[in-house]
Amino acid sequence: MVSDAESAPVFAKPPVTLREVAAAAGVSVATASKALNGQGRMTAETRERIRETARLLGFRPNSLAQSLLRKRSFTVGLLTNDTYGRFSLPLMAGVSDALVDKGVSVFLCNVEDDQRLGQLHVEAMLDKRVDGIVATGKRIDRHLPVDLSNLRIPVVYAFTQPDPGAVGLVSDDAGGARLAVEHFLRLGRRRIAHVTGPAGFAVVHTRAEAWRGVLKENGLTTSEPLLGAWSEGWGHEAVEKLFGKAGRGGQPDAIFCGNDQIARGVIDALRERGIRVPDDVGVIGFDNWEIVAEATRPPLTSVDMNLASLGREAGLALLSLVDGQPAAPGIRKLPCRLVVRQSCGSPPG
Repeated sequence: MVSDAESAPVFAKPPVTLREVAAAAGVSVATASKALNGQGRMTAETRERIRETARLLGFRPNSLAQSLLRKRSFTVGLLTNDTYGRFSLPLMAGVSDALVDKGVSVFLCNVEDDQRLGQLHVEAMLDKRVDGIVATGKRIDRHLPVDLSNLRIPVVYAFTQPDPGAVGLVSDDAGGARLAVEHFLRLGRRRIAHVTGPAGFAVVHTRAEAWRGVLKENGLTTSEPLLGAWSEGWGHEAVEKLFGKAGRGGQPDAIFCGNDQIARGVIDALRERGIRVPDDVGVIGFDNWEIVAEATRPPLTSVDMNLASLGREAGLALLSLVDGQPAAPGIRKLPCRLVVRQSCGSPPG
């Protein structure tokens, strides 16, 4: 049998009001409001007492009222066409990390490669009166399929091509490639091949130029990079090209790959040929996609583009623009880092 108490309806408690906080703290409503908003003249002890009272009562300020007061919504939008979130999700984590302590929320909209969908998302963001937009994508040499150049709110571009006169942040691909090749050289590797992606990507040429440059600086001969798909299958094919005909003396002792999927295919193909990684051939990838790099056997050394840090810098840049601070237009390159695992070997003893 169910008692009357058990069957009685449950009602949510009404939110604590500013008037209740003021009464509990023994101050006026105006003083309580100023204390909680960091305004007005009062002793530090009084301000802290009011804030502690609000915390104990569970008081939450009315975000709509604050938005109207400060003429800000305390939200920013993140637009991307990176459907799988490979690049946009870690970048969004960085943006959120930069803004959460400022009371700013971030919401993600995927525009895919659809101009109409992109425009709908932008209009929805403007209707919600977002304070600004971070635009990001799946490659740095393409615009998103939506025009953001004439909006009346700040826009910061991260890992996608910016509009002229805008603020853009990208990873230093050339610097990342140099990290990989220089690491091979420190390990005593001298015949370093490069297997990378399609010619239509700007990063392919940027990284290849850096690879070639480091080899030349060290008096080593260079060959042409092998260009193909961003896939494990292409990694298999590339090993056939590198090891299928050349004699042992002409075969590479290290392979720098344009992404982790290619590198994983390279390692699998080398194993099938009885070539030991890293004893005979060292392998380094690019992207540090942990779900791939850590599952590769042996685990893959890879260049990390520091996308979370990139997102954090983008968030801080947007916040400065929202606050009316000037920002120099143009593209800013942020450094990569090399995450060393077992696929490239140890220095000679």
